[in-house]
Amino acid sequence: MTKPKGIGRREFIQAGTGMVSAGLALANPTDSNSTGQYSVKWYPFTEHPDSDTCWSLSVGPDGRIYAAACAEGVPGGVVKPVRYNEQKDGLDYLFNLAEKVNDPGDSGRATQCKIHYSFAPSMSDGVLYMATHLSGPPIDLPVYNPWYSWHDQKRLFRGAALLAWDTRKDQVLWWDTLIPKEGCRCLLHDEERRLLYALSYPRDHFMIYDLKTRKRRDLGRIGSINGQTLFLDKQHRVWTTNDYGHLVRYTPEKDRLEVSPETLPHATYQTGWHSVFYDVAPSPDRECVYASTWCPNPHLMRIWPNDREWPRVENLGPATQARDATFPIDMFSDHCGGLVFAGDGKLYYVASRWRDAVYNPLPPQRKKREGVVWRLDPRTLEREEVTRLEHPNGYAHYVSRGAVDHNGDLFFGHVGSNPCGIFKVSMPASRKRENAHLPIRMWG
Repeated sequence: MTKPKGIGRREFIQAGTGMVSAGLALANPTDSNSTGQYSVKWYPFTEHPDSDTCWSLSVGPDGRIYAAACAEGVPGGVVKPVRYNEQKDGLDYLFNLAEKVNDPGDSGRATQCKIHYSFAPSMSDGVLYMATHLSGPPIDLPVYNPWYSWHDQKRLFRGAALLAWDTRKDQVLWWDTLIPKEGCRCLLHDEERRLLYALSYPRDHFMIYDLKTRKRRDLGRIGSINGQTLFLDKQHRVWTTNDYGHLVRYTPEKDRLEVSPETLPHATYQTGWHSVFYDVAPSPDRECVYASTWCPNPHLMRIWPNDREWPRVENLGPATQARDATFPIDMFSDHCGGLVFAGDGKLYYVASRWRDAVYNPLPPQRKKREGVVWRLDPRTLEREEVTRLEHPNGYAHYVSRGAVDHNGDLFFGHVGSNPCGIFKVSMPASRKRENAHLPIRMWG
């Protein structure tokens, strides 16, 4: 394994902002796939050949890995939750979600095509909650536009379906419509208070669903660009982001949304617009979270929500390689996701890397885009490349979510192939521990 050389850590506090920046230089490591230590295996959704994305991947309350085989690019496409079966080293296809919620793919409406960052576990009773999102067109149309069909009772999306799956008995307990006409962009579970929180799409409203009463409340619009995740702190406050890269906080005791005065870390040539959360992973002690943003030149950061009136935010710098900033790049190419803490107490994530003649001249035998698995040490903030994800006939640079199972192995959801699928990264024995998934992440 080759460790990239850095310039060391530097910290400074910007006067009056509460923002801390911890700058780390990233060098491109030499060619090494860490064979013999980290083995990578690809599991395509072959029994759902229409699947074209896997937005949600999570460990369940049972310590097993669940993923969403989504089919959003095909008319009439539906989502099928799958689970990794360690006994057969393969995937079990649990059910067709559209059928379970009485909204089949051939209904003529926009379909229950995907679960989008919306798995939320319940540890006390072994339930895994899941909510659906929109984008899949009706079976007889090529595309779906939620605004165009908002008042069309024949075509409109019925609404995000919320489903409770009993992981102990392998059965659906109940389902409900979480958000009428809209999809659920991301989901969070406050288990102590039995509340689910969600962001709606396309209106970007902040929603609360009471599991005791099965009633929802709409706290209003955040903006026009959804954050891709919500997270919970130790005081039961819920956090996300708005269009311009500001933290948005919901405090139950105040029952209102508040916006932070400062923007989150972003590239110097950006304003903070579209710097919304892409992925957030809690530290094992729940004192802080690590996050990546959803914009070109995504940044990593460490946020301490319990520190002061507004959190202390450490800028850990860009997650991906240097590039010529005078040329635009899309967020599908320049991407970071799959943040997860493993049994060794280190943060793992996947960042895209692409061939660039000046900044990253990859050798010709390598693909022009690849997904690099990095490990970050929370004590020193040093990063090192541990392996690369290899897709048999495509690219593996875009990872949606990551999780660790009860055995301590890593799993990553993948976007960008058909059929889609998931990666398993088997960890070295020295970095595994029993029940490595605990404490569990409560959001998608």
